[in-house]
Amino acid sequence: MEGVTAVPSPRPEPAGPSRTGRTSLAAALLSGALGAAVALLATRQEWSEGTATVAGGAFPLTAKGSDVTGVPAALAVVGLAALVAVFAVRRAGRLAVSAVLALSGAGTVAAALLGASDSTALDEKAAQASGDASATVGALSHTAWPYVAAVGGLLLLAAGLLALRYGRLWPAMSGRYERGGAPRPRRSAAPADPDRPEELWKALDRGEDPTGA
Repeated sequence: MEGVTAVPSPRPEPAGPSRTGRTSLAAALLSGALGAAVALLATRQEWSEGTATVAGGAFPLTAKGSDVTGVPAALAVVGLAALVAVFAVRRAGRLAVSAVLALSGAGTVAAALLGASDSTALDEKAAQASGDASATVGALSHTAWPYVAAVGGLLLLAAGLLALRYGRLWPAMSGRYERGGAPRPRRSAAPADPDRPEELWKALDRGEDPTGA
């Protein structure tokens, strides 16, 4: 009886990490850029309104997000910078920058939610309008814009978490290669002119043999 050689059938290759890297990269870029834009836009809108008693009448007051707190806008800028910086670093540096991106998003959410019920900015405006340092705003109400800023922070946080999880699969910027992927050729210095002593001295300083031997 002749021996039968078992030939193992080829296993289907699993989806490579490149596809996962591209998908996560696109999601992080979209989420981070959109989150920063939403947070910055929300801080420029009206967050709260109320009235101050001036000369026996009610004087309307409003406060923008930037009046209430400057933290969401500042962290949105930091998060956007971190999103770009992710591609300029590798390994431990990429993890650190990704963590900054995630923390920027979390901080934006926290600051926006705290500002959603804050009345300090309007109290200060009421004191200025009435001339009474102890005056406070009346008929206080808040808009939905603080929660829109919080949504922007969540998008930044999602981008940071994607960078922490899949950042190792993303490409990094490098100045060592041209667009075609080939290393840039090193420029060689022109041979020293033996009739010019200053060029001979420069060649010696560079550690070259000016005689060409």
